[in-house]
Amino acid sequence: MKMIGKAEQYSFLEPLERGPRGNTTEQVERSLRSAIVALDFAPGEFIDKGLVCARLGVSRFPVSEALARLAAEGLVEILPQRGTRAARIRLAEIEESMLIRNALEAMVAETAARRLPSPALAALKRNLQAQEKAVAKGDRAGFHALDLAFHAILVDSLKLPRVAAVIEASRANIDRVRRLLSSPRRHAVTLAEHRDLLKALESHDAEAARRAMKSHLEAVMDELEHFSSEYPEVFAPQ
Repeated sequence: MKMIGKAEQYSFLEPLERGPRGNTTEQVERSLRSAIVALDFAPGEFIDKGLVCARLGVSRFPVSEALARLAAEGLVEILPQRGTRAARIRLAEIEESMLIRNALEAMVAETAARRLPSPALAALKRNLQAQEKAVAKGDRAGFHALDLAFHAILVDSLKLPRVAAVIEASRANIDRVRRLLSSPRRHAVTLAEHRDLLKALESHDAEAARRAMKSHLEAVMDELEHFSSEYPEVFAPQ
């Protein structure tokens, strides 16, 4: 567990605003999930409930309930007599989530090449321009948000809410991985991959769009396998 000075105790957690009765646990859950996905809590790092309570301004009950829900999602591990920690990454789970995304998003790309509305293509172009600016500025957080939005535009524009829900459900652990792999080089490669995909969509080449999406997603797994060999402490035993 990393040592944190009193003035910095979990400063990445924003104190909660008072809302309707009964939604405190949901607010705590959202706050902790965001911190875990953003790697504010590193994989394997123990989470001090007392510090979370003090920072968020809540009692221990909603924190314990929120952590139990996150444990069910696989984002935290509750260890009897030891405490709760941000879960180390399980490669097998990431591989399964990526299989789901690969199958669905390749289909989405293929469908989009055939019938993506013109306003959606324009939105993708604007997003890509913003990605270019984020890469030039080295804005990691901004690029990550634009990356997510780029994929969301495709699904939402095709009006595929159930597909979007399945993709979203598989995203939390994948988002942690993408942040682990975040680097100027990776962002430049991702930008190039997005350009290839947009080119296929603009030319209405369904097969090229499918290939571009599959290549884009498979590149993440290739880099993750290399990363896991260099930093095994971040990953759960196979």
